[in-house]
Amino acid sequence: MCLLDAVVAWDDTRIHCIATSHRDPANPLRSHDRLATVCGIEYAAQAMAVHGALCNAAQARPRAGFLASVRNVEAHVARLDTIEAPLDIEAEHIGGDGNNVLYCFTVRAGERTLLTGRAAVVLDASAA
Repeated sequence: MCLLDAVVAWDDTRIHCIATSHRDPANPLRSHDRLATVCGIEYAAQAMAVHGALCNAAQARPRAGFLASVRNVEAHVARLDTIEAPLDIEAEHIGGDGNNVLYCFTVRAGERTLLTGRAAVVLDASAA
């Protein structure tokens, strides 16, 4: 399941992606014909995964990871599927070590902030 349409920009610490799949009636995250704002966490997680892959493109195999926790999540709207504008998903790597990564993220539509939070990602957990 790929929810993102494109990477707009990225560097060693940040990524900015866009998505329009929040308006798709067939979006796999929809429940009861709605897409809750907390589903924006998955959009952010996918942006983080793309960021990790881009930053480590020289590796022979991408590192597997999972979202271990989210904190300080603030939803500013009830639903994403009612938002007409494309989603801007931004994630910033703010800490971690070789196997643990911490990001802060924001999901916006234009100038309107829809969702913010922090996420911890554990990489190669099966190898530990």
